[in-house]
Amino acid sequence: MTNNSRRNFLKLSAATLAAPALPRAALADTWPSQTIHAVVPFTAGSTIDIIGRIVMDPLSSQLGQTIVVDNHGGAGGTIGSAIVAKANPDGYTLLINAAAHTAAAAAYPSIAYDPAKDFSGVAVFGIVPNVMLISPDKGIKTVQELVAKAKETGTMTYASAGVGSATHWAAERFRLSAGFKATHVPFRGGPEALTEVMTGRVDFFCGGVSSGLPFIRDGKLLALAVSTPKRTPALPNVPTTLESGYPDSDYTFWNGLLAPAKTPRPIIDRLHAEVQKALALTAVQAKFAPQGVEPLPLSPDEFDAMIRKEIVDNIKLAKAAGLKFN
Repeated sequence: MTNNSRRNFLKLSAATLAAPALPRAALADTWPSQTIHAVVPFTAGSTIDIIGRIVMDPLSSQLGQTIVVDNHGGAGGTIGSAIVAKANPDGYTLLINAAAHTAAAAAYPSIAYDPAKDFSGVAVFGIVPNVMLISPDKGIKTVQELVAKAKETGTMTYASAGVGSATHWAAERFRLSAGFKATHVPFRGGPEALTEVMTGRVDFFCGGVSSGLPFIRDGKLLALAVSTPKRTPALPNVPTTLESGYPDSDYTFWNGLLAPAKTPRPIIDRLHAEVQKALALTAVQAKFAPQGVEPLPLSPDEFDAMIRKEIVDNIKLAKAAGLKFN
């Protein structure tokens, strides 16, 4: 470092140390005054991406600021989540995630962030039914036929949007309940997994109804069962895994908004209130209805409590089932 460079560095360091930090209350009073980035830790076209963008559009208008949705897929959502966990807690970097958030601790014991302590829950957008999908060319028409073939051949494969994703967890819960072995084939996101199942290269996929519906309607994929406790209006003729005879196979696939821990509470509360307004809009409800999105109205504190409970439950499940994730 030259003498001039060293002097400039020392001046900058001194100025930084001397400058008083903007009080968190003052930060909240002026928020939002610039573009907000909402990170989706999965690829574009995935269920959480679709749901998140539906909510972010009116939210942007309500806040009077542009919200840029950034997709950072990979590693079951942990790459994008890590970006937000390490971001400045100023309300300008947010996380749009799903139930994969609480499975991360079980699937990735050495992740560089804590899914509970490094985030503050803002609002849940709703619960999206997970649906078991298979190519019609496989000749399997019911979930019972899939289980029978899996037990007979021992060669069943299933796709997911990544290790530890909600699509992975839903398939594992069903597999454990039904008592068959299958090989997990993870991809970077749901769209890639759907493509492989449509071609028949992978046998089945447990993904959100939002991303699967177009292919079901076109006859490219067959819906065998949904993971919700009750049938979904989006697929009223498709049975649940529970009524099909597989106890403890249901999976709650929530979608919602989180912020880095230590984000000022006034910003969390403002975001929560604005999301609730967006969710109540007729236009948003009209887009949610065909996809079977059901409301889950939780306060930020209740959202945090649900996250903590799910993390504990998922770790217990993984240990009890002897699941080994890489």
